[in-house]
Amino acid sequence: MDLLNAVVALSNFVLIPAIAYGSQLALGALGVTLIYGILRFSNFAHGDTMAFGTMATILITWGFQTAGISAGPLPTALLALPFGIAICAGLMLFTDRAVYKFYRAQKAKPVIFVIVSLGVMFIMNGLVRFIIGPNDQRFADGERFIVSVRTFKAMTGLDEGLAIKTTQGITVVTAIIVVAALFYFLNRTRTGKSMRAYSDNEDLALLSGINPERVVMVTWLIVAALATIAGVLYGLDKSFKPFVYFQLLLPIFAAAIVGGLGSPIGAIAGGFTIAFSEVMITYAWKKVANYALPDSLAPDGLAQLLSTDYKFAVSFVILLIVLLFRPTGLFAGKSV
Repeated sequence: MDLLNAVVALSNFVLIPAIAYGSQLALGALGVTLIYGILRFSNFAHGDTMAFGTMATILITWGFQTAGISAGPLPTALLALPFGIAICAGLMLFTDRAVYKFYRAQKAKPVIFVIVSLGVMFIMNGLVRFIIGPNDQRFADGERFIVSVRTFKAMTGLDEGLAIKTTQGITVVTAIIVVAALFYFLNRTRTGKSMRAYSDNEDLALLSGINPERVVMVTWLIVAALATIAGVLYGLDKSFKPFVYFQLLLPIFAAAIVGGLGSPIGAIAGGFTIAFSEVMITYAWKKVANYALPDSLAPDGLAQLLSTDYKFAVSFVILLIVLLFRPTGLFAGKSV
């Protein structure tokens, strides 16, 4: 019985949160990977792109809530999500035309694009804070839990309860659907194949009659969708705060690089690697250990390697280790 309680506690505080967080990071890392693989630069504005798309979705959600429109047991934000994606896509296309297109025409080096993306990042960060403010914004509504602790205890008779939040379930299901749709698009559609060809060899793709501006436009549209979905899922699961999305850039880049920058499969693997590492290293293992171990071996303290305040430091350390020992990542990247 104690072993079952240990498994439930592990699932409740480590496995389920890490799977949900890993899904969010994977979607964010996919956006970074697509830009790197196709447009050939590291987009440091991606965290704030997520923040902008989420902010747009929140504002639409509030409008729906005021008008009495809801999705029943599901969060109203799911109804607002397509509108948020459209607004974010509009901003991405405007930014590309107003900023990046000039440097593409100049055949600027990737480092120039990185510096330009830093400027875009600060502008977008300021814009989001100006519109919605710097404080926490909670916008989740509907049913809070798929399975509550009280229901689980009544069903199983265990001392330890299991809670699965609705937002965690939505995150995992949405991530599976989005990833499947993206891989189908890249591998089965004509436009997707054009994007892969452009990523592999730009000159050969141009000789084959592929329109580079169309490839760039579609890439930004997909990235806007991935960023908004990832941002909204993260905000529903936790809360929305612009500065936190700025900080999320580190684990997202770490996920993309750990998996192999430019590799979509690597981005997904990297997202879950970073998420499980962060959650497991910052979790206090005392409760699980008390159930799983004999009393003589049970820890007196929290059995926590690092405080949750240092969870982003875990991403940084993993990133450093990968860059030192396997710079190409788990999956050799640099191609879509």
